[in-house]
Amino acid sequence: MEHVKIFDTTLRDGEQTPGVSFHLNEKVEIAKALDKLGVDVIEAGFAGASKGDFEAIRAVGAVVHSAVVCALARCVDSDILAAAESLKEAQKKRIHVFIATSPIHMEAKLNMAPEAVLKAADHAVRLAKSLCEDVEFSCEDATRSERDFLYRIIQTAIDAGAATINIPDTVGYATVSEYGDLIKSIIENVPDVKNITLSVHCHDDLGLGVATSLEGVRMGARQVECTMNGMGERAGNAALEEIVMGLRVRKAYYGCDTQINTERLYKTSRRIAGFAGLDVPPNKAILGANAFQHQSGIHQHGVLKNRETYEIMKPEALGVPDNTMVLGKLSGRHALKDRAEQLGLELSPEALKAAFERFKELADKKKSVSDRDIMAILREQGYTSLASYKLISFQIFSGNKMTATSTVCLEKDGVREIKAAWGTGPVDACFNAMDLITGLTCSLESFNLKAVTEGQDALGEVTVRVKSGDTVMLGRGVSTDIIEASCYAYLNAVNRLLDE
Repeated sequence: MEHVKIFDTTLRDGEQTPGVSFHLNEKVEIAKALDKLGVDVIEAGFAGASKGDFEAIRAVGAVVHSAVVCALARCVDSDILAAAESLKEAQKKRIHVFIATSPIHMEAKLNMAPEAVLKAADHAVRLAKSLCEDVEFSCEDATRSERDFLYRIIQTAIDAGAATINIPDTVGYATVSEYGDLIKSIIENVPDVKNITLSVHCHDDLGLGVATSLEGVRMGARQVECTMNGMGERAGNAALEEIVMGLRVRKAYYGCDTQINTERLYKTSRRIAGFAGLDVPPNKAILGANAFQHQSGIHQHGVLKNRETYEIMKPEALGVPDNTMVLGKLSGRHALKDRAEQLGLELSPEALKAAFERFKELADKKKSVSDRDIMAILREQGYTSLASYKLISFQIFSGNKMTATSTVCLEKDGVREIKAAWGTGPVDACFNAMDLITGLTCSLESFNLKAVTEGQDALGEVTVRVKSGDTVMLGRGVSTDIIEASCYAYLNAVNRLLDE
């Protein structure tokens, strides 16, 4: 079996998912999870884009031990120098330079002639190579580029020292056969491509990201660029878990496999989904909640006789937890800790203690505590572990014929402060009162409320995105009281903003 490298770009392209913004500490935790998962390369960020990205790459480089840590750069000297500086603490490092190669991008975006693009690519790769041994070059919008020009710029990048050449379907435009033919034609028409690793990076605008990536592998590519849960710009990237299991289940067909520890896929997926504030859809391939559920009587009968009648993968091979242990008010902290680890969430001792207290409170209110309840509590505590302010109490006066007012008490470093405010409704009034205490001027970018389970005693889970200045931060809160859940969520986001 030939080895296909997995290049994970969750921290860079994945964070470009609309509404997603990872905290620095979360980026470090995600990088450590990806390293344990067994990815070959972690693209940690775009060093020249912001100070935050620069610091994130440096922090990731300090904690990743097995994977190569990669920084993205345009074919601009300042970007490349920033990338090299950000990677100084990484044990294994790569600079990834890119430039657009399609006529529409060169004309409308770069305002550069093809020969100028060739010259810029040559200079950028040579500069990156002088600073870092491992250099990757990407032809942005390769699938809409003219073939002859694409061959020329790829050879130019190889001559300049690039060891990996990436062929992105940047806008998810290519059909499966078209993309496979493109990879095949590059192998046939670029003399020195046999001496480097050919990489694929496909977006999902037409729902073909995984299919085109796998076709690229079938035609000779040996690196796939992808993200956990398919996160990314617009409709997202090819999903790592689908690429990995496509190659693993059909390895006799592709003749390739990865070094991914598939038993960590579920944990990693749910951990990243929690940080991103994006639930994994139940019908999601490989890791959705319904992936191993069978409702049809015919299907159930077949699975009871032999699981392979309707299951081409084993859930335990993906690390999907079983539901044999029921947690209730008599359960201990160790049982909750074990369940948290099965669900992919690793909490600090302080956060676990707080989660256990919330769990016991909930267990006294509900007849049964589901995995979804536990997941919601654990996700919330993953944020409150950063807390500066703690919610002590709130009071609401509201009605359809009166202005909503609230009185909120927060505690910080043992000191309590109480403020009152009004708003367009009880939630808005609480948020305004908290702003008076924290001193931040915040705007609410989004507010989402959902019931975690069914029934009148269900937990309400609130997810908010709060903006202060140019920074948008996610916050989560859970409670059987939706006003309280909203307060927890907003305060989570505010604490994270203060921690920036």
